[in-house]
Amino acid sequence: MKADIAVIGTGVMGSNLARNLARQTGHRVAVYDRDVARATTLAEDFPEAEFIVATDPADLADRLAGPRVAILMVNAGPATDSAIADLAEVFAPGDIIVDGGNSHFQDTIARGARLTGTGIEFCGVGISGGEVGALLGPSLMVGGSPAAWQRLRPLLEPIAARAESIAVGDGATTEDPDAAPPGAASAESYYPCVAHIGADGAGHFVKMVHNGIEYADMQLIAEAFTLLRDGFGMQASEIGEVFEEWNEGELESYLIEITADVLAHVDAATGRAFVDIVADAAKAKGTGAWTAQTGLALGVPAPTIAEAVFSRSLSSAADLRAEGPRLAGPHPAAADASAAPVSSGLTGDERRAAIDEIGRALLLGKVMAYVQGFHEISTGAREYGWEIDLGALASIWRAGCIIRARLLDRVAEAFDSSTPPQTLLADDYVRDVAARCQTALRSTVVRAIGQGIAVPGLASTLSYYDGLRSAAGSAALIQAQRDRFGSHTYERTDREGTFHTLWSGDRSEVQL
Repeated sequence: MKADIAVIGTGVMGSNLARNLARQTGHRVAVYDRDVARATTLAEDFPEAEFIVATDPADLADRLAGPRVAILMVNAGPATDSAIADLAEVFAPGDIIVDGGNSHFQDTIARGARLTGTGIEFCGVGISGGEVGALLGPSLMVGGSPAAWQRLRPLLEPIAARAESIAVGDGATTEDPDAAPPGAASAESYYPCVAHIGADGAGHFVKMVHNGIEYADMQLIAEAFTLLRDGFGMQASEIGEVFEEWNEGELESYLIEITADVLAHVDAATGRAFVDIVADAAKAKGTGAWTAQTGLALGVPAPTIAEAVFSRSLSSAADLRAEGPRLAGPHPAAADASAAPVSSGLTGDERRAAIDEIGRALLLGKVMAYVQGFHEISTGAREYGWEIDLGALASIWRAGCIIRARLLDRVAEAFDSSTPPQTLLADDYVRDVAARCQTALRSTVVRAIGQGIAVPGLASTLSYYDGLRSAAGSAALIQAQRDRFGSHTYERTDREGTFHTLWSGDRSEVQL
């Protein structure tokens, strides 16, 4: 018996995705790893999956039913290029190679171009949900040709996460009657979190921006935690209770949920709060930086995402941080088991109100991160010729993925309406959040500055927000400076055209 699909790379993500595929009725899965012993061990550990273990690329090709489909779950970069080259030698026209790793979208475009003329289809699929999602149901963002998508769809829909349907602007719902998750009471209100995003690198592009939003979201949450710890002297368990409460309202999301769980966890070795024994240095795998870099290249302002990336870099800059404590300024002591509680100087009601303000500031920060992310996706789609359905994208992020949140219901509704906004900033819900929360964001940032608590994500969000509101900002002077030192020209407010002042001559103005 031949396999219907192959998974190449049997690390944690690859193994879990293979197991997910194998659970689906009628799907026989082949697995291959350059470390054949690791693939063999996977098959031995999960005999119920009935994996077919291939020993080399040629053996894999022989064990797959045609037209073949293989999903690469290997490290981005050279390992992916090598795996594609191996398959290109043994696959035939009509076969499909899927890159399920976190590859840069430009690499995906280039890899597809290199396969042009072979007849082999290449698809870049963004997969979100981590190792648990890979096993139980991820969110899948498919890039590639429409023909390849139609081939992949029956293979990917069964393994995707399931989201509840929501009403959209015309009264219809987003649903798939056959898409209920295992054990669900009814199939009528669920649909699979997988969609065809667009050609070539579109799937990996939106996964990159998804991760950029994730970086911003995590940074904003971490800043809220720090404000509660250092500004109010709260212990981790107390802060966890605040996050649990927040998760019952508009802030409900996977990241808020797991934050509460992390803050409630106690380290078995020391008896201290787990978060207090974790080294204060955050690592990164690069996708957040790619989002910021791509935003810069496209001319898209994404400061909250960029600050989240820089904050991780600062946290790991050991030489700078070693000198930092010697700098002048307030240094709030973190509340822990060995430190005296920090006094906020507020009464009980004032303290409660200030904590609520932090929650509202966090909500507006999260909303603005989505505004930035969807702006980058829209701009990227125009730049690369992709027709990306923003409503469908928001919908498949509502389950399975790391940034799944109640907020995405509103985003999906906005873009699925009969008159979708040109930008998320124009949506009524976003404007309502801004009206309700902008004062809280200001108060929170001002309080943090006064206490010497770094809140780069919240502060940059406020600057972004006010920059958007400004009828006349600082750019006029910057452009005038550019014309003065570099003859870079300028436009005028009173008439059309491009102009330059003859600064080194008689300072008359010429129209170009």
